[in-house]
Amino acid sequence: MLTPVCSEEVRVAIDEERPIVALESTIFSHLGLPSPHNREALQRCTAAVRAGGAIPAVTAVLDGVVRLGLTDGEHERILGPARKAAERDVAVAVGQRWDVGATTVSASVAIAAAAGVSVFATGGIGGVHRGSELTGDISADLDAIASHPVITVSAGAKAFLDLPRTLEFLETAGAPVLGWQHDWFPAFYTRTSGLPVPHRVESADEVARIFVARSRNDSGMLLTVPVPEAAELDAAQLDDVLTDALAECELAGIAGAAITPFVLGRIGAATEGRSVPANLALAENNAAVAALVAVAVAAC
Repeated sequence: MLTPVCSEEVRVAIDEERPIVALESTIFSHLGLPSPHNREALQRCTAAVRAGGAIPAVTAVLDGVVRLGLTDGEHERILGPARKAAERDVAVAVGQRWDVGATTVSASVAIAAAAGVSVFATGGIGGVHRGSELTGDISADLDAIASHPVITVSAGAKAFLDLPRTLEFLETAGAPVLGWQHDWFPAFYTRTSGLPVPHRVESADEVARIFVARSRNDSGMLLTVPVPEAAELDAAQLDDVLTDALAECELAGIAGAAITPFVLGRIGAATEGRSVPANLALAENNAAVAALVAVAVAAC
């Protein structure tokens, strides 16, 4: 069974039922943002959680041990080279004693749930890939969000995914999808995908009440928070880049998990680096909203 080892700060917060926000480590590793932006993301996200009155708890696998909450010295370890660990890989990382396993959304949600932490913040989630009717390519993030009792706070999903089918998957799985003070499902770098969000919420208290009232104790939910307006990228330019990048993927035989870093790299080049500040802004904003929600959940 998955049994995370908590840092002293996180263990005390759990014992005292104080608000905690779990954070993934992939975005902070070399697999996520390039150095030194990954360090800035870590600093900004953890600071935003603390400013909101919650305890940040970065998830990772270090030396074969599943961790929830890291010390400053351990934060340094996840900033460097790491192996990506989704939920399915966590047991392998433990069994093979990986030095550094950078946790994805699915792994982080599972680790948070195993420790009784109810709120998790990330940048964007994975989803149903285009052409999934032929490939079956659906991110494990969606099943994890739906099947663990955790509120996942994100800026929606990447625009190169099949967003209508992503929302349909979550509906079929029974996971509520909420829009934070917004009517539209965000597409990571842009505030709207053109798809309406099923339910709009106005406050953290409202989110907490919905979470407490869900019909299944083992189910989770997705709270989508649009990227701050000042950091939003141009949607028309992104559409052109995505079309070209996905065509390149098909020609080169790039599929599965390899699509995301390839497409994000093309976006970064086409926007002359403007995607990095957008990524930092949305990650920090999500962490801030997650802290508000964690405080509200702790008060229920």
